[in-house]
Amino acid sequence: MAQRNRAAVRSAVHKRIRRKVRGSTERPRLAVYRSLNHIYAQLIDDELGKTLASASTTEKDLRDGKGGNIEAAQRIGRTIAERALAAGIESVVFDRGGYLYHGRVKALTDAAREAGLNKDEAAVPAEGEASAAEGNEEENREQ
Repeated sequence: MAQRNRAAVRSAVHKRIRRKVRGSTERPRLAVYRSLNHIYAQLIDDELGKTLASASTTEKDLRDGKGGNIEAAQRIGRTIAERALAAGIESVVFDRGGYLYHGRVKALTDAAREAGLNKDEAAVPAEGEASAAEGNEEENREQ
């Protein structure tokens, strides 16, 4: 069995994701990087190879207490969405950077969606909501 460290596994997953995910001028890539103490987000146009906007917990304006928690990730998500909308970008392609879509990464993307990015994207219902909707459909069929 091959022994790999966590960083090597994340790097391999990120390379696999990047084969499929490409940012364009109309729909740039929202790339997320998280370290132990900070979280970073960039809007990248892969066609031109340019960063269009960025936000991180290392910026003076956004540095409020700890940068490695969910509240900081939500703050960065709202900030990157505001900067994207100011640059005329309403829709992005999300690149989770090889991290699981959970915790700080999920908090950042949810906050960005709430702030106005990807309005046309359908929200995925939670487990409880999906089962409740199915139950209502069954009751309607019986009546």
